Amino acid sequence: MTSFENTVVFLFLLFNFSVKAQLPETDIFLYEIKKTATTVILHKGENITNRAGYDNQPFFMPDNKTILFVSIKEDKQADIYKYEIKSKKITPLTHTTTSEYSPVLSPDGKSISAVVVETDSTQRIWSVKPDGSSQSLLTEQEDSIGYYTWLNNDTLLFYKLSDPHSLHAYSLSQHKDVWLADNITRSFKACDKNTFFYVLKEKDKNTVRHYDIRIKKSSEYAVAKAENEDFIWDKTLGLVKSEGAKLLRYKPEIKTWLEIADFSGAGVAKITRFAFSANGRYLAFVSNK
Repeated sequence: MTSFENTVVFLFLLFNFSVKAQLPETDIFLYEIKKTATTVILHKGENITNRAGYDNQPFFMPDNKTILFVSIKEDKQADIYKYEIKSKKITPLTHTTTSEYSPVLSPDGKSISAVVVETDSTQRIWSVKPDGSSQSLLTEQEDSIGYYTWLNNDTLLFYKLSDPHSLHAYSLSQHKDVWLADNITRSFKACDKNTFFYVLKEKDKNTVRHYDIRIKKSSEYAVAKAENEDFIWDKTLGLVKSEGAKLLRYKPEIKTWLEIADFSGAGVAKITRFAFSANGRYLAFVSNK
């Protein structure tokens, strides 16, 4: 290995260690809600993790009964846990020597995918059995994956830890990697079968862009404050972002962000990751302490 290659490896390991060391203190809140086309009506809610440490990245399973999330405990490894909404029971799904992040159900519904930080600090996407019994590698040719989302059974979008950070589309069957954009945030999701959104991080703002898969072009959709990096696309509310302890939706007709929920009364200072259940009955979000 050359001196240059040694330097690159050292810097990557240093960056990876730094990211682990700087993980925030976070909790996951779960609220029962009623969702309309314009707002969210809040019912009872609670802090479902409520401990010192990192609990993050909630994902609702399609049955609307279970939430997957990531927790880091005494062994300092990030593992996948599941929370059963009815019983309020938390059980571990993985307990490995590697760290798993961003668990979601694969499009075929047969496995759970996650970004795995391997023992040599390689970061790739693996498939995990629903009971956590075994893992298989999905993106053998790719590395330095920070975040990802599925577009369909074969294609995923991923955030590459390059300089600058970049958005890529990857075909599992063709092993094909297509660069899409630089200087992105961690928020990018499918809007429908033909479009997805991603967010460009600029000096004094973040710009949300819609990408049309059919014509392979993007267009500006919305602009948000520079500090806002967490966005989702909801089938009822459209584009939704977090801002402090609030959630806001974008109304494109008047190019304005409108408040739909405020959790400051619950002692929440800053919402980062958040998700709605498929049936629209629940909202889970991450509160940074």
